Amino acid sequence: MSAKNSRLRVALLTVAVAVAGLALAGPAAAATPQATTTATTAQQTPAIPVDFVDLATSPLTADGESHEVTVTYRNDSTADRTVAPQLLVESPDAGPFLDPSDIEVERRTAGGCWKPVDLGTQTGTLFTDLSTAQRTLRAGETLTEVYRLTATDPAAQGTVHPRVALY
Repeated sequence: MSAKNSRLRVALLTVAVAVAGLALAGPAAAATPQATTTATTAQQTPAIPVDFVDLATSPLTADGESHEVTVTYRNDSTADRTVAPQLLVESPDAGPFLDPSDIEVERRTAGGCWKPVDLGTQTGTLFTDLSTAQRTLRAGETLTEVYRLTATDPAAQGTVHPRVALY
């Protein structure tokens, strides 16, 4: 047998073994969970607030007039911070509990127009949604959000509690 034929046979045998090995390992490799590592440099905002900054409360005025409430928060830290302004309208402890139809809440847009705000309710407390109000304040920036409340039920009683959620 010549060296040329011998090398050809060795090469064919090597290829055949490699193909057979891949054919046998294919299903096993496909069934094995692959570990993946994803490196992320962007900081993710927590889904829930880590703290709240409570602002001065005021009684709900049920005179049929609109009353403005301003929520102001300054980011005094050296880093950007995700925040969300929120209004709570709390029912008296002894009741009656407020219903979302008892008051109308609007938010002033950047253009100066008033936009209606949907209210959630839980155990007599009406509240504005945090997830839609989230924004990032740069270091040293100030958030100023102006709301307008109108009690549509003259018998409505409660406390207006503005606050800022910190993420």
